[in-house]
Amino acid sequence: MKRLTRLIQGGWYWLFGHFYAFFLYDKKYLSGRWFDGKLNGLCAAGWKWAVYGARARILFGENKTARFPIAHGCRVVHPQNIHFSSDDLNNFQMYGVYYQAIGPITIGRGCYIAPNVGLITANHDFHDLDRHSEAKPIVLGDRCWIGMNSVVLGGVVLGENTIVGAGSIVTKSFPEGHCIIAGNPARKIREL
Repeated sequence: MKRLTRLIQGGWYWLFGHFYAFFLYDKKYLSGRWFDGKLNGLCAAGWKWAVYGARARILFGENKTARFPIAHGCRVVHPQNIHFSSDDLNNFQMYGVYYQAIGPITIGRGCYIAPNVGLITANHDFHDLDRHSEAKPIVLGDRCWIGMNSVVLGGVVLGENTIVGAGSIVTKSFPEGHCIIAGNPARKIREL
């Protein structure tokens, strides 16, 4: 009975995932490792995310302009300014993550972004809080890991294999990579 239930559920995700994908998502984001594997013996995890992302968009009005699946509770401002590989679609399935992409955000291959992380490219103007200051890009190199409750501010470049400790505020770049950074403001803890 469990197997039959899993088969029906997997088939439902596959069918409705394809249906929503046809209307809501760009095909380039519907390929790669999350759409090749299997979930519940029948359907890849990406199709489940497509269904959940469509539900959040239709029922709650979340992330309406995004051309890729985004989970309920993950907020993306100006999704067209985010550049990433479809193999890293998992970074948009975490609850509480906030991508403020007024300026460009580049996420390298193999990165992991934990729940409640903020990537913020523009702050409020100190003289007029209704406006934003000039946006600065954020670049995460390949295989970076941003720990839970961290904030990465505009103008930051993290080199490959950079680990950001949980709860850190990253205000300056660490382009050399291969290190662990943590704290407020983040500083290098050790080399990798």
